[in-house]
Amino acid sequence: MFLHISKVKYIKGYTLQVTFNNGVVKLVDLQHELEGEVFEPLKQIDVFRQVAVNPDTKTIEWANGADFAPEFLDEIGQIEYGYEEKKKFYPTMQPVPA
Repeated sequence: MFLHISKVKYIKGYTLQVTFNNGVVKLVDLQHELEGEVFEPLKQIDVFRQVAVNPDTKTIEWANGADFAPEFLDEIGQIEYGYEEKKKFYPTMQPVPA
């Protein structure tokens, strides 16, 4: 199964709540990842907050075309909750087939 982003929510500073297509939700702090010309405008919080999920690429993106791969976001993100955590509360829960 390919990893995609299904939802993104601005939290504060340079932190986003990212929901992956496998049900995992992670907090991703991008403060130290905004290097390079394409990311320079995102250092302005008002611009950074305008993040959205691109329905074609299925990852987060900004109006200037800056984006991050879902795999990278998964790697650096701190798990908020996901399948295993949900299963503790719903023991009969089964993963949704891809």
